[in-house]
Amino acid sequence: MHRFPRFLLLLAAKLPLRVLHAVGTVLGWAAYGMSPTYRRHLRENLAQAGVSDARTRHEAIAAVGQMVAEIPALWFRPQQEVAALVKGVEGAEEALAAAAHRRPLLFLAPHMGSFEVTAQYASLQVPITVLYRAPKMTWLDPLMQEGRSRGRVRLAPADLSGVRELMAALKRGEAAGFLPDQVPGEGEGEWAEFFGRPAYTMTLAAKLVERAEIEAFLAYARRLPRGQGYVIVVRRLPEKLAGESATRRLNRAIEALVRECPGQYLWGYNRYKTPRGAKPLP
Repeated sequence: MHRFPRFLLLLAAKLPLRVLHAVGTVLGWAAYGMSPTYRRHLRENLAQAGVSDARTRHEAIAAVGQMVAEIPALWFRPQQEVAALVKGVEGAEEALAAAAHRRPLLFLAPHMGSFEVTAQYASLQVPITVLYRAPKMTWLDPLMQEGRSRGRVRLAPADLSGVRELMAALKRGEAAGFLPDQVPGEGEGEWAEFFGRPAYTMTLAAKLVERAEIEAFLAYARRLPRGQGYVIVVRRLPEKLAGESATRRLNRAIEALVRECPGQYLWGYNRYKTPRGAKPLP
């Protein structure tokens, strides 16, 4: 069933990135116009973070479509061609030094910029195990696995078995990565402030960050204008404040990263929902 979609993705992968991002901009505005729920979440989350300028909102709307439209190129071009789209790297010196000494590396990539590029580029430096959730559209799953698990990128399901694989990779002195701002399931999170409002936050990322043997960083790939490529941005997490919970420390770090490039954060994501079965906010 996935053969025809794969054929279409392979054709789209041949298009220049500037064309894909132009198409994505149209897709982003179409989604914004057709979905009142998505539109409401985007506007409410921007307001919650104190972002009120129209330019950032417009950039965020376009970025959602660009994230979708760039997938064919990032999944189905040769990995070296994907790496060539990276035009610069900021703040990665500590991470590279840790990789050279076989220290376990944790890369936390929020819903920001192109997280597809981040893992592919990191794998050129060190083997990396990435947690992922299978898409609801079953025909897309084999395409996602083919596109993401290339070279030294290993996919692990976002369940207990996948967490074991992730921990094993860290023990081997390799890298691991996942999205730290994804709403976790029942029993996998706790409430912590995110841009001034309680958000159900995963405890896995917060606990791993606090382990002394793990070198933890936030990372994202910032899109350059007019499809010129990407810049990988790596930031070490800030020190924990007195009396601060591990999950609040994580959210505070993500807030600082988002403020660097607010137009490329996925503001339409329903970050403040209460997942089914989770203990509601008191």
